[in-house]
Amino acid sequence: MSTASAQTPVVESPLQRAKRKAFWRLLPLCFVCYVVAYVDRSNVSLAKLTMAKQMPWLDDAVFGAASSIFFVGYFLLEIPGSLLVERWSARKWISRIMITWGLLAACTALVKTPTQFYLVRFLLGLGEAGFFPGIIIYLTHWFPSRERARALAVFLVATPTAQMVSPKITNLFLPIGTTETVGGVVVKHPQLWGMDGWQWVFVGWGLPATVLGIVVLFMLTDRPRDARWLTADEREALEAELEREKASTKAKHRMTLLEALRNPKVLLLTLAFFLAVAGNYGIEFFLPSILQSWYKLKPSDITSLIILPPIIALAGQLFVGWSSDRTAERRLHTVVPIVIGALGVFVASQSQGSLPLTIAGFAIAAGGIKAYQPAFWSLPNLFLAESAAAGSIGFINSVGNLGGGGIGPLMMGALKKHTGSFVSGLLVLTVSLLLSATIIFFLGLGKKSPQA
Repeated sequence: MSTASAQTPVVESPLQRAKRKAFWRLLPLCFVCYVVAYVDRSNVSLAKLTMAKQMPWLDDAVFGAASSIFFVGYFLLEIPGSLLVERWSARKWISRIMITWGLLAACTALVKTPTQFYLVRFLLGLGEAGFFPGIIIYLTHWFPSRERARALAVFLVATPTAQMVSPKITNLFLPIGTTETVGGVVVKHPQLWGMDGWQWVFVGWGLPATVLGIVVLFMLTDRPRDARWLTADEREALEAELEREKASTKAKHRMTLLEALRNPKVLLLTLAFFLAVAGNYGIEFFLPSILQSWYKLKPSDITSLIILPPIIALAGQLFVGWSSDRTAERRLHTVVPIVIGALGVFVASQSQGSLPLTIAGFAIAAGGIKAYQPAFWSLPNLFLAESAAAGSIGFINSVGNLGGGGIGPLMMGALKKHTGSFVSGLLVLTVSLLLSATIIFFLGLGKKSPQA
């Protein structure tokens, strides 16, 4: 008899095959779309570095207000968009969103006055509304709860990836049409087709979104039963698993959409997200301005430095998604990263004069502020199902972004104008993050299940 033991090959079940195929077919496209979405939302912070030189009216207060107005438009269509994804077609609605926001993002290149700037940011918010919660809901159509945080983490790392990829690409556009001194010599960079660099930032990032919108229409599949790239037994196994899970949630938590929107847990999750988002966008929109103000850096240096915090954020999101699924625990995987983020913001607020400490503080802040999201967005589906879950996710995201994304940049700009310093704004954001973590901790959702 041979001493070598033959190893039995591992045979995947139809359910395992279906989940693996869905992971590699759907998530890469969702990821790329979110990268472009996030760049189109936030690249104005880098464009401002040269845009403000041509438009003296673009001070920190106007910039903060315009950044906030984006979230007013975002708020108005968020819940209707979420319901359309649940009841109609994620593929068609997400395609429409991307085509619209791509064209509107490119139109930012045409602004000449504060009113035009406010208007295009408002319309861009309208155009993008529903994309983020739409994808969150879309993933519930494909991934059972045991794999959902990991799938969410892969999708959500698009934001730190966008922050790492976009600065250097954006920096290639910024010098166009500007004058700078290099080694004591004045260098004039000509315009390209009559446009300056900041205008090319908006055009160069806006049009890819429109192209991706067309790709989404042909590549995304609404639900497993529509997937011709799955075999019949794979479709049936995945549909059965998702239906079983949905029936279990509905049996435990029967709730209409209106009941869900009045539910104290939904309202507290919304408040917690509001406070966390304020910290996120307050930093993201003003980090280039803070570095320029504190250290008089050139745009090329700033675009190099702001790549570092997203690296920590990416690692944090992947770890929390993996660990949260492995342990079936959501609460502490949400709370602890937010607290770490708050400590990072506080360190950054006290670091002026030491560039390495400033970057370290903002890197820790980014790691915490981004890492909590895979676990956080798994919480609503623990007690809500179908339209109640879809509407509530849209509500949490829209109000959180309207308030947090609106208040954070607005407050940072206003405090900078009235105090002459970014420190007071950063301290307010620290408190905001700590309050968010406190609410989620005492809410009690997402504790480790005994069966895990």
